[in-house]
Formats: sequence, C-alpha cells, structure tokens
Amino acid sequence: MHSRAKKALETFLKEDIGKGDITSKLLPRKKISANIISRQRGIIAGTPYVREIFTSRNCQVRILKNDGTKIEPNDKIMTISGPAYSVLSCERTALNLLSRMSGIATQTTKLVGIIKSANPKVELYSTRKTAPGLRIFDKEAIEIGGGKKYRISLDQMVMIKDNHLAAAKSLQDIVRAAKKRYKKFEVEVENLDDAIIAAREGATIIMLDNIPPKEILRIIQVLKRLNLRRGIKIEASGGIDASNVKSYAKTGIDMISIGGLTSSVQGLDLSLEVN
Repeated sequence: MHSRAKKALETFLKEDIGKGDITSKLLPRKKISANIISRQRGIIAGTPYVREIFTSRNCQVRILKNDGTKIEPNDKIMTISGPAYSVLSCERTALNLLSRMSGIATQTTKLVGIIKSANPKVELYSTRKTAPGLRIFDKEAIEIGGGKKYRISLDQMVMIKDNHLAAAKSLQDIVRAAKKRYKKFEVEVENLDDAIIAAREGATIIMLDNIPPKEILRIIQVLKRLNLRRGIKIEASGGIDASNVKSYAKTGIDMISIGGLTSSVQGLDLSLEVN
C-alpha cells in the first residue's frame, strides 16, 4: 500500500478518535469479533484500506468479499477481531471510507454498463471533483467500478480550461505554448469554432463542455470533413448522468467524464455488527 494512503488513513483515524474514544474506554478489556455487512446490492470497494485501518490498531481482519465483487443485502464483507476498544474506535472511520468507495464503484459500474451497451469503445473517466483528502480513494473506486482514474493531480497533464483561456492572450497562444512543451494536452471548448482551432493547433484531447449530443455529432462531423478528427480524442463532459449518458456515448466520442461520481456520492449502506 502506498505510503500516502497509509498516512491519510492514520489522519482519518486521528480525526475521529481525537484524544481517545471515551465511550469505548468504559468497556471491559476483552477481545470481540464483528462482521461488516452489506444492507444493499452493489459493488464493494476499499477493503484493503479498511483492513489497514483495523490492523493499525492491533486487530485481525479476514476479507470475505474482494474489491470489485458484486454484493447482495446481508452479505458479509469481512470479519474483524481484536480488543473491543480498538474494533469500536475504528468502526466509523472504516465504514465511512468503505461506504463511500463502494458507492462510487457501484454507480461507476452502472454507468459503464450503459455506456458500453451504446458504444463499447467509449470509456468513462473520473474528474478532480473529489473531496479534499480523499482523491486517491475516490479515483481508485472509479477504477474498481470499471472507469479510468485520469489526471489525479495538476502536474500529470495539461488541461486548458475556460479560466485559463480567460487569462491567456488567445486560445491559439496557450495551445501553441502547450504544444512546445508537451506531447499530450487537452483543451476544453464550448463551440465548434474553438474545437476547430484546438484541433488545428495540435490538441491531443478536445473536451466538449456542456454541449448537447446533437451538437457534438455536428462538431465531430465537421472535424472529420476537415480531416481533423484522426489522432484526436474527443471527450464529453458537463451535465451528464444516467438519464442521458447513452445519448452521449452514441455520438462517436471517445471519452465521457462525470464529476458527480465523486462530488455527489451516495454511499453504500454498510454496518458493523459485533457477534
């Protein structure tokens, strides 16, 4: 496990436990065992991190459902045994993370299924719309659900967005500056004219932001007619969800990014029950 992840998990625990779990300190010093159980259908994600949370406090963990596994209501996800204080003081942190990651993975799997039914070549990508401190976990949950991690931090790839364009001299200038230094970069556009400019200037990915499927179809047709489509990936983003993602997938794009997967998470209903 990456050291960044371990450090984050320890921070999460300390945030919740504070100077000590004063309620659990009232309990007798004895060992207990417990199960984490699902209350609804979904895809489980985050079990290695939950194991790390408990083992860091001298508990033993047995994972029964590995990441990516489909689960049903009342399925046992894992068993935990150890000092009562340790098990119960870790409970909420573990469930919070496991619930969030599983919710993201579950929703991702659903959307990937819809997308692939329309066009198997289109991939679903995550965005940077994650909760501070949770990005590595949110992005991994996307991947477990069948999506792509994509641009975890700002230093990984150039993405020229609307505010960059507002601060730049022109679209051409900033795209040319990017091309001089980087082989791969993305440009966000909101209309056909800017898509043509970005393609002609050498963008490797063009993001069509908040553009309806019918207009995306027209943009792609024009780019093809101008011999600008080859070698360029087209991404659709903005206002896309389960209700319309199929329409976007049918337009001939290569990528779909949905920020709501990580910015509006509905966690999977999980519980820890002491035996």
